[in-house]
Amino acid sequence: MAALVQSDIESTRADFEVVDLRSKHVPTAIGPESIIIKQYHTDLESIIERDGAEFSLLLSSLATSRSPFFHNACVYVPETEELWVTSDLLQTTSSSQLPVVLISKIRMQRSEDDGGVVAVEWSKLRPPPNMAMPAGACTYLQGLLYCSQGALKPDTGGLYYMSWTVPHGKAPRPVITSFGSRPFNSPQQVTVSRDGSIWFTDPLIGFEKEIRPSPQLPGHVYRYNPELAGGVRVVGDGFGAPTGLCFSPDEETLYVTDIGTKRNSGGDLSSIQPTTIYAFDILVRGGEPFLANKRVFAFAMEGAPIAVKCDDVGNVYAACGDGIEIWSPGGVPLGLIEVAGGCSAFCFGEQGEMFVCAEQRLFRLHVRAGNSSEDIPQ
Repeated sequence: MAALVQSDIESTRADFEVVDLRSKHVPTAIGPESIIIKQYHTDLESIIERDGAEFSLLLSSLATSRSPFFHNACVYVPETEELWVTSDLLQTTSSSQLPVVLISKIRMQRSEDDGGVVAVEWSKLRPPPNMAMPAGACTYLQGLLYCSQGALKPDTGGLYYMSWTVPHGKAPRPVITSFGSRPFNSPQQVTVSRDGSIWFTDPLIGFEKEIRPSPQLPGHVYRYNPELAGGVRVVGDGFGAPTGLCFSPDEETLYVTDIGTKRNSGGDLSSIQPTTIYAFDILVRGGEPFLANKRVFAFAMEGAPIAVKCDDVGNVYAACGDGIEIWSPGGVPLGLIEVAGGCSAFCFGEQGEMFVCAEQRLFRLHVRAGNSSEDIPQ
């Protein structure tokens, strides 16, 4: 597919509003190409400067196909100045075929003055044949580690390592594709701890979307040790649909989002389903980590917390139905990066920078004026 070049990208100052959560909050009528910062607690100003946050719309499909190209993964690679994103399910021209997922590679050109993004080159790539329906991803070794949701045929899905040269190089290498003899359901999000172990979620989303056969496993959180034969373990269960996960900076806490399983006839999450971020203590027994002391960390104010990340001082960010909701390490709501239609994935970029996926739109957000050492932690 031919690359699209978007140049002359300009930044716009984000409106900043102070909101008292003790009174009923009336949502703002926000435009599809805008971002608003809402402050719930004064501590948000240590992350996002009141008069310094700027955003730019890097790419949009609203005026063309309206396809949700910017849905999942959202991995920034500083060495190559590239952002890797996966689409939501895209319908094909034939009703007899499964939907497809495309991978976007967005290469950025930055301003020499302030480091802002002034142009992007957007390439849409079909996933390699052996890596069906890619979802979340993270950097790993000299490439990316992808969650492959799999397809209807057997022996598909799992975790795959893709070097920077794919799809022009060799095919992705399967890292793990089953729990014993039972295939995974539809892996969604993955992260790698400092000891090299791989942690990932595996809800039943693929079966709900009719791209996977009947599940043979509950929706679990797994840990895989690549150095240990048979080193895959279930470390978390009892979820409706675990999706996002991330570690606290000291890796003593794991956060897992649960978006429930039952959906209403419109396909949206029911308002009474869990839209919860759980926190677990990581305890070591017999030289191996275990998840203990499950507790509610936060409940999303709008929609479901699909993805979750921590900055390096422990604040927690989640992609939700109203944008990116932010909490302190103690679970206090600090604020909201409000995006029309919500946010489905995001990541931190260079110092003070975030990339925000909103289905048909991809934003860059810089949260402070200049390149201060006090910018948003990574």
